[in-house]
Amino acid sequence: MATTPSGRHARSFSGANSPIDPRGRSCLKWESGSRLWGLRNLNFKFAIVSDLHVAVPHTIWDHPGRFHLVEVSIPALESILDRLSGLDLDFLLVPGDLTQHGEPDNHAWLSRRFARLPYPVYAIPGNHDIPVPHGDDTSIAPEAFPGYYRHCGYEGTDELYYTREILPGVRLVGLNSNPFDENGVQQGYLDEAQLAWLQDVLADTRDELVLVMVHHNVVEHVPYQSKTPMGKRYMLDNAPELLRILRSAGVRLVFTGHLHAQDIACDRGVYDITTGSLVSYPHPYRILEFRTDSWGCQWLQIQSERVVSVPGWSSLPRMSRQWMGDRSRPFMLRLLTEHPLNLSLEEAEPLVRHLRYFWADIADGDAHFEFPHFPPGIRQFFESFSAIDDRGVFCAIDNHIALKLQ
Repeated sequence: MATTPSGRHARSFSGANSPIDPRGRSCLKWESGSRLWGLRNLNFKFAIVSDLHVAVPHTIWDHPGRFHLVEVSIPALESILDRLSGLDLDFLLVPGDLTQHGEPDNHAWLSRRFARLPYPVYAIPGNHDIPVPHGDDTSIAPEAFPGYYRHCGYEGTDELYYTREILPGVRLVGLNSNPFDENGVQQGYLDEAQLAWLQDVLADTRDELVLVMVHHNVVEHVPYQSKTPMGKRYMLDNAPELLRILRSAGVRLVFTGHLHAQDIACDRGVYDITTGSLVSYPHPYRILEFRTDSWGCQWLQIQSERVVSVPGWSSLPRMSRQWMGDRSRPFMLRLLTEHPLNLSLEEAEPLVRHLRYFWADIADGDAHFEFPHFPPGIRQFFESFSAIDDRGVFCAIDNHIALKLQ
């Protein structure tokens, strides 16, 4: 999804940038200013698993309102790793929120599990991985994070960000979007030192394909995401500055998490591919293949899969969708009563029951909404969350798509 300045959801892939090319293949066209022109024979395969929220049994928080099904985190991860084991992957990306809430035992378990995989893993911290400015018995300190993940990108650095040449001609930049302010409150932005470092890195890597990974979203995935209290918490506060740096360096691919939704959005040539959470409906992961065809055209093929069952949860998506719906009411009331709708509770009450699975459908990707019984302005607002392009045409690109890179 993407949004226009007015907040209307639009994908902006019509005309010359249509997702469907003349041969009927699903694609998004690349701009000539990208780095890809000099990279003619790249072929590699990788996967993305995001927002794992891993919790070994003795660490699980047991409170009735929690959204995250952390009790399935380990069996769901094992199910995915079993599926990936036969794919001959070049690497795995994990865009943050590796653990339930930064517990040392959870970081240690995941670190050991990643070390046993037959392919490299590259991880970055999410807000749940370093939730306190100073470590204690329940959560690690931010400066401890690299020590757990030396084999996941942090070799030779104690910073929370890094860069690695992960394949010949392919460079990964892993960023940290979880600093603390002077009052010890966690924020969602990139500090000046990190931005300066990033510009230096990009200046030295003009002949490589650069992939960027950061936990917070850098492009809006839902209408008004950067303008509402509920949406802003998932956006990088200084996303415009990061996007400017990436555009000027010809970087086009950013991989994010945090939102717990399957979505692909674009802002003037930079694509933000966000992946849903391992522990939330629909329990997705992505398998991606960068390939060069016989004509010299380059493609990023994206395929999305789901975990459908784990021990004790024979129909995981059905049960987790119900779990999410059961806990959706307070969030939907906020959506109705805060900016931009600003309804009173009396006005919101008759509508909220129709929104029980609204977020679940967004999280699944490629949603299509119809609320014919809602008042016109409210109907337009909620239907704008559908997967539509700038012509108002349904455009399913969130789960399965081939991005044509030129």
